[in-house]
Parts: sequence; structure tokens; C-alpha cells
Amino acid sequence: MQAVGISDEAPGSILNSARARCAQRPRRILFPEGDDERIRRAAAQMLEQYPSISVTLLARDDVANEALRNTYSPERLAIINPEMAPQAEEMAGVYASIRPDASTGIARRVARKPLYLSGLLLRSGYADAMIAGVTCPTGRVIEAAMLTMGLGQGIAVPSSYFVMEPSGQRTAPCLFADCAVNISPSTEELAAIGVASARSWHALTGSQPRVAFLSFSTHGSANHPHARRVREAAQMAAALAPDFHFEGELQADAALSPRVASLKTSTPGAVAGQANVLVFPDLNAANIGYKLVQQMGGARALGPFLQGFTHPVSDLSRGATVDEIVDTAIMTASQASLH
Repeated sequence: MQAVGISDEAPGSILNSARARCAQRPRRILFPEGDDERIRRAAAQMLEQYPSISVTLLARDDVANEALRNTYSPERLAIINPEMAPQAEEMAGVYASIRPDASTGIARRVARKPLYLSGLLLRSGYADAMIAGVTCPTGRVIEAAMLTMGLGQGIAVPSSYFVMEPSGQRTAPCLFADCAVNISPSTEELAAIGVASARSWHALTGSQPRVAFLSFSTHGSANHPHARRVREAAQMAAALAPDFHFEGELQADAALSPRVASLKTSTPGAVAGQANVLVFPDLNAANIGYKLVQQMGGARALGPFLQGFTHPVSDLSRGATVDEIVDTAIMTASQASLH
């Protein structure tokens, strides 16, 4: 990834920036769970609010979707029955080309499953982003994305992030990873989470990611295997993505406070005291950390969003509201131009 176009300017509301990008540029959003009423309502809301957005729903219930079909033009809204999709045969061929061990019969069956058909359509350029999860577990969404799209260059494992938009003294948003997927990442997996998070930040904001790998130690203040693992992951991430800034291991205060960074680090760097991406050492720390910031600090938590795949795809909570579906779709689709 080239550093050209990366700005050091601090972004404002990342969600508002994503909304502005989706309002200005065409975006094609694909929902494999088009039979869910919340998805239909979210699709209608986006089509009303964003003239540049088009939506594809994979749905079997023609009656439930008839009102939508009659309201919007085929250029804005496509409703595809995955069992009879005209694209399924083509997508079966795509699946067979990337999974040569799959028989023709298996490829055809896979290409008619909504999650897999969506992933193949996204891979093949029929859409810019895929949003799923209101009826499917996260594991199934990740599995389908892995088998149809795969991971980006240098990424060893899929992961997730939250965008934290604070209130109070710290006004700049921050990205937290991985708060939802990897329980105890290895050194290589932690490095991949850092690289994917840096790419996500850049895609969302256009600004330079300053990625802090967090620990209970700063620059060797504690000599422990857990701290050394974080340090090695930061070094590995820097080698994988040299255009971005990575540093670790850092304590949270040294990552965020210039004053503390000046006390705890011997040489000034590009990350300590000014981090905008925080990579936690494991899921315990990450999940606890974002919820403390949300509950005690009053920050708004947007996410979790999936990352690390070759194309923008995100998972929804099965309890997601219509507004949450819309926000997730907008955040995910806004990253499409950089994939």
C-alpha cells in the first residue's frame, strides 16, 4: 500500500465522514438476509436517504418484498432469489476456480447458499460491500467470507474493530481491535490484527494510522513473555506495512498521553502519545477495554466491524436495530474505494 494520499489531519466523526462519502459516490450494498423485515426497512431507509446507493437483497419471499420492488427502480434495487438466481451458475464457476477440490455439484450447491452467493458476487464485482448477521452467527459469516473472498495481503487471520467516538476531554475518535473475534492471538495473528486495523483506519479516515500495541509494559519496562509477544507483533506489523506507523509494547497512557509518553519513552516516535489505533493483546483486554470506555467514559462504540478480508464485509448482531444496520452498511460501504 502506498503512502500517497495519507493525511495526518485528525478526523472528526468517522460515521459522519462515511455518510458523506456514501452520499457522494455510488455504492452497491449486498444483503444476503433480505427476508428479514429489519433488512428490508434498512434498505428502504438507505435508498431514500442516499440517491447514490443501490441495494441487492437475496430473498426467497416475493410477497414480503413486493412493496419494495414496486417502489424502487431495478437500477436502485435488485431482489434475487438465491435458489433461482441467474448469476448462480457463473458464481459456481467462480467458486470452482478458487476451490479446485470442490466438485461441480458442490460448487453449484454452494453458489445457491445466500452467504456464499453474496461473497462470490462481491468478489466478482457485482457489489461493493456485503452486510450479514441478523439471522446467521458470526462464525458462519466469517466462514463464508473466508471461502469466497479470502484474506488481504499479509493478513493471517480475520479480526474485528470498534470505532470509539469519545465525549469529554479527548475529542478525537480511536479504533480498538480486536474486540470480538480472536480470543488469544499468536504473535503473527496479533501483527495481522495491527496491519488490518491500520488499513481500516486509513480506509475510514484517509489519515495516517498510528497503531499502538498495548501491554502492561512500555518499551521493556517489564521483562515478561506477554510483553515480549506484543513487542514482537509490533515489529512484525511494521515489516508487513512499512507505510504505516506501529509501536509497541506501550501502556495505554503512554499510547494516548503526550505527557506520559515523554516520561515513559526515551526517544520520541510517531505513535506514543498520539495513537489513534489501539491493538489489545487479547480478547479479554479488548472486550473489557471498549466496554469500560463506553460505560464509564461515555464514548460511543460503533461496531464491531469485520476486517482483514479482500473486500468490505461486516457482521451484524442478531439483535441489530434498523438504524444499526444502516450505520454498519454505511461504514462498511464507505471503505469500498480502497479495496
